[in-house]
Amino acid sequence: MAEKGGREDQVYMAKLAEQAERYDVAKLGVELTVEERNLLSVAYKNVIGARRASWRIVSSIEQKEESKGNEGQVKKIKDYRVKIETELSEVCSDILNVLDEHLIPAAEAGESKVFYYKMKGDYHRYLAEFATGEKRKEAASHAHDAYKAATDIAQTELAPTHPIRLGLALNFSVFYYEILNSPDRACHLAKQAFDDAIAELDTLSEESYKDSTLIMQLLRDNLTLWTSDLQDAEGDKTEEAKADEPEEAK
Repeated sequence: MAEKGGREDQVYMAKLAEQAERYDVAKLGVELTVEERNLLSVAYKNVIGARRASWRIVSSIEQKEESKGNEGQVKKIKDYRVKIETELSEVCSDILNVLDEHLIPAAEAGESKVFYYKMKGDYHRYLAEFATGEKRKEAASHAHDAYKAATDIAQTELAPTHPIRLGLALNFSVFYYEILNSPDRACHLAKQAFDDAIAELDTLSEESYKDSTLIMQLLRDNLTLWTSDLQDAEGDKTEEAKADEPEEAK
């Protein structure tokens, strides 16, 4: 177990180093190249993704121990969960600051603006996943505003088959489903994006074919999952969502 923990720490530090390099590039005040933009996104996604997965597992264990009345175990688990939440908050605050202070102001191309506003929505959504009370409302409001800003630009400047526009619709619909608990709106948004893309498949470029069709499949998978949840009114939707997490864009 100790060896595994050491390896995980080393991997984490490597990811942080990669993230720090991208952070420095992002603060130059010029628009990033597509490669730099993607590297920055992947670096933060790797760091935040590991912690989101840990938080879900620990929260699930905490709920089970609470139901068993194991107060001693619950205290230890809660302390660990709070530690993970602190790390999540720090990473989210870090990239959100970079987006607001450097990346969004420097973005000129419509594609870049959509990419960064989507990213802003994603990281506010990640904050809303574990926040409670007013903090959750605030994070959800910021996420919605960012996703809406990205959508407004995407609908005028990107084709319905563009992978960034499709990825935005995918994540915005997940936000409606998981954070706002609005399955009807989530389904409507996902279906609209899927149908719009199907109607304009002839505009799909060869270079983005693989990415676009993959996201379209994820949209369809989520629609199948969510429609099933809506039809199964007697089922526990929260547990179903945990058992089969909605897909989101990478």
